[in-house]
Amino acid sequence: MYFSIITQALTYAAMLLFFRNETGFGGNNGFTDFKRILGFPIATPETRIVLFMITGAVLIATLLLARAIVTSRFGRVLAAIRDAEARVMFCGYDTLWYKLFVWTLSAVLCGIAGALYVPQVGIINPGEMSPANSIEIAIWVAVGGRGTLVGPILGAGLVNGFKSFFTVAFPEYWLYFLGLIFVLVTLFLPQGVMGLLAKWKKP
Repeated sequence: MYFSIITQALTYAAMLLFFRNETGFGGNNGFTDFKRILGFPIATPETRIVLFMITGAVLIATLLLARAIVTSRFGRVLAAIRDAEARVMFCGYDTLWYKLFVWTLSAVLCGIAGALYVPQVGIINPGEMSPANSIEIAIWVAVGGRGTLVGPILGAGLVNGFKSFFTVAFPEYWLYFLGLIFVLVTLFLPQGVMGLLAKWKKP
């Protein structure tokens, strides 16, 4: 809990720093005018299709990597740390290195995601470091299904689909709809969409 708060506070401080023009990061505009990647023009349909395919391949590779970790002995230790860290420490495991590894791996995956995101949108500004983005990601997980691998992907698709609709139909109320979605899912779908699908599969 405290570690999460500290990382959010540091990220917010970095966002405020990057917003300052004298830092050389473009201020409010951020980095813009991305035109070429590896010598290929970004705006052409061919390049955009290739970037989209690479993004899909990376997503599948990340899902397979996460699956391999979760089903391994290492993953079972991580699950035990999540459920009862004190007991794991009592059994002789140094939980610090397990948590540090997962945190570092998640940071690497976020870096790869950012590297794929920027060429496709053509701009990156400090506003992307806003804590609201972290909250939105948590909502993806809640909507899709906590404790699952496919759930966050499904949740991301659903929430962003709603976002695309509401930002056009009700742009000034989108954040309220986002909060309402989180509250309704927490109250009525604690296991998310994946939990609902699991109930339907039961005879």
